[in-house]
Amino acid sequence: MYQFDYARADSVEQATKLINEGGQVLAGGQTLLASMKQRLAQPQALIDLAHIAGLSGICEESGAIVIGAMTRHQQVASDPLVSNKIKGLAHLASGIGDKQVRTMGTLGGSVANNDPAACYPSAVLGLGATIRTNRREIAADDFFEGLYTTALEPDELITAISFPIPQACAYAKFKQPASRYALVGVFVAKSAQGVRVAITGAGNGVFRHAGLEAALTASFKPEAISDVAIDASDLSSDLHASADYRAQLIKVQTARAVTQALS
Repeated sequence: MYQFDYARADSVEQATKLINEGGQVLAGGQTLLASMKQRLAQPQALIDLAHIAGLSGICEESGAIVIGAMTRHQQVASDPLVSNKIKGLAHLASGIGDKQVRTMGTLGGSVANNDPAACYPSAVLGLGATIRTNRREIAADDFFEGLYTTALEPDELITAISFPIPQACAYAKFKQPASRYALVGVFVAKSAQGVRVAITGAGNGVFRHAGLEAALTASFKPEAISDVAIDASDLSSDLHASADYRAQLIKVQTARAVTQALS
């Protein structure tokens, strides 16, 4: 690991100032610290957000569950409000990494990083959440821009994410055995506006599938997607799975997610 300076920010304003001076934000550190240990990243300074008041916590607000950016995965998984109102989100959080990762990893860090196989982006996109930053609010459909890329400006910080409470939702993940990231993960959410289906692990970033959404909006049953075609041409192919295999997994995991949501 390279030498670096460390700063513990006491406010979002201080963190922003330090970012503009060349520092890099440290949330849960589950990706950044590992990258630094492998010498794949070399920030000159780390800005720790863990001690900024108001960046963690969970509450209900105007038909939505609002979760602070520095809220740990384990907190989301075990919180009774999340479990009662958005069970699929609690289930998703409980399956991220292992116990150590869930204890340290944060919602905001995961969403800002936008790993193409991360779980949280599928919940954010699937539920049509709103990302709150120190500057503005960004709709989920406008936030994710591709591989490790989001709509965030360089000195813009996620402060919280507002998840609308759905009528039903669920997340089904086929894990990559070693990393426990999603080989394919599907988040399905039903609301008065219809059904949203968000897929992670299968391409260069999280995405929605219009065909699956249309079929499930017409009939929210696992068998409703039997005739939906999944185009494998834009999906990832690697040593873990071919694009065609991932295309088949998308349908399997979508059906499983719908079954879970109905139960």
